Amino acid sequence: MNDEVDKAENPLLGKVALLIQSARGFVHQAINQGMVRLYWQIGKTIREDVISHEKPGYGEQTIQLLADRLTAQYGRGYSYRNLYRMLRFHESFPDEDILTTLSSKLSWSHIVEILKQKDPLKRDFYATLCANEGWSVRELSGRIDSMLFERSAISKKPADTIYNDLKALREQKAMSVDLFLRDPYVLDFLALKEVFTEQELESAILVELQQFILEFGSDFAFLARQKRITIDQEDYYMDLLFYHRKLRRLVVIELKLGKFKPEHKSQLELYLRWLDKYERQDGENQPIGLLLCSEKNDQVIELLELDKSGIHVATYLTELPPVELLKSKLEQSVTEARKRLNLKSSGEKN
Repeated sequence: MNDEVDKAENPLLGKVALLIQSARGFVHQAINQGMVRLYWQIGKTIREDVISHEKPGYGEQTIQLLADRLTAQYGRGYSYRNLYRMLRFHESFPDEDILTTLSSKLSWSHIVEILKQKDPLKRDFYATLCANEGWSVRELSGRIDSMLFERSAISKKPADTIYNDLKALREQKAMSVDLFLRDPYVLDFLALKEVFTEQELESAILVELQQFILEFGSDFAFLARQKRITIDQEDYYMDLLFYHRKLRRLVVIELKLGKFKPEHKSQLELYLRWLDKYERQDGENQPIGLLLCSEKNDQVIELLELDKSGIHVATYLTELPPVELLKSKLEQSVTEARKRLNLKSSGEKN
């Protein structure tokens, strides 16, 4: 409090203090970037040395000896465990262009969290999304725990598509719709009662808007609640209207307490057509609709061909189930979606 008073009374002090704070931020970022690059280079050097000696057990012995010597000379931070992480870091992200992006956005603590993922697709996904969204280490850990990759629409696509979409986001800041969409959405932060209305769900989302946007991504901007549109002298109300900067699209969210019904399609299609005609600005892509419901039938959704209308149906969870149950359901969902995709591709070829 006294510092703020001093700055108000002495403008020169305020200006110099701002310079010092800004410089500290730059110095901290430069140190972090240098550390991440150093650890990558160490991992690369260890890997090259291990590959050049094809003796059984050479790698483990060498890393342990190196860890002992480096710890004695430079102190903490160079244990066997950390050196092994550095080796894995280089093996996981051997491309220096990707390293440049990661080192400028992520700390070593972020990298350590990401390296816990055994699947290279997941590592690439979390590294790219974390750099794009600016997650803290805690937020990254939370996204991983909620199985964000498995809940993302992109996880149901072929590996090449996933890599290409992540590359486009890294290099061109171009986000695909599949990277944005999730199913299910985890809304456990809303603290709802066991029984609630659509209005209560909507109100809870607005109260916890910051957490809600974190689930959807940092490029998500809130525009309106219960947006009224008039067609042929009749009023209609959209539940929630957002704008996604990287997608450059308006996003309508409709909330349903029960199971998805085919008639929900026509309502959302009407909203999308109206937005496309009267609200879409030059340079923007066509609006998309997201219908959140408690249950859905994938076969019904597939028959309705909702994707052609720019509509995505997803379920939401107001309580996070046991991890193993969630993992089992999501893995089954990804497997079934890829099977349908393969069958569709085979049918088109024939």
